Amino acid sequence: MSTSGFENELDPALFTASITSLTHTFGDGTRRKVYLYLREFPGATAQELADHCAVHANVIRHHLDRLTEGGYVTFTNVRKATVGRPSKGYRVTDESFSVEGPARRDALLVALLETALERLGPEAAEQLAHDVGEDYGRTLANSVHPADSSRTMKEAMTSIAGLLTAHGFNARSEDSEENSSVISENCPFGSAAQHHPVLCAVDRGLIGGMLDGLGVERTVVTLSSRARGDSDCRVTA
Repeated sequence: MSTSGFENELDPALFTASITSLTHTFGDGTRRKVYLYLREFPGATAQELADHCAVHANVIRHHLDRLTEGGYVTFTNVRKATVGRPSKGYRVTDESFSVEGPARRDALLVALLETALERLGPEAAEQLAHDVGEDYGRTLANSVHPADSSRTMKEAMTSIAGLLTAHGFNARSEDSEENSSVISENCPFGSAAQHHPVLCAVDRGLIGGMLDGLGVERTVVTLSSRARGDSDCRVTA
């Protein structure tokens, strides 16, 4: 498709949403490796992909969930020769990228989100963002790592950084004598966070919820974000 044809088809808001959707989906290096491997080897399982990418199978499953939600990957159940539940065999839905479905859906969701935030007002919107992040973080941690009261804050924040990276945050952990932090180099909310910095409260809620889900005792979780004028996007506990 020519550039002029693309511009005629997409209005500026939809164009931005389209690029954001593709960036969030394929901006992560492991996720790109997963997608390219499935193009070459359709039917691969999560364990095969984990071996190929040299990461834990749980991390791969998060990447596969993201690709599946975006409509880029699908799966079928593959019967195993041994006793047990069938494995999922993954394949790409189409070898050519399309911004029609996922991007149009994302554009609508972004528009809905921005309108809701504007009508709620800053204080209520920030509280809502925090609460949603906390609930999701607790559920995510419980589904991947069972609570363990012996886990240290450092160990928990390292696990959290890995989980957030699998969800598109490109996160890493950092420790000092006083506390531990998770720094995110990529924001899945894209330009929406720049327009509505209250969305950054999701990050604080996410990590607070994950710490709860991992069974780690905590006190105060603090947040800094580039959308709010800080030097980095950092959650510290």
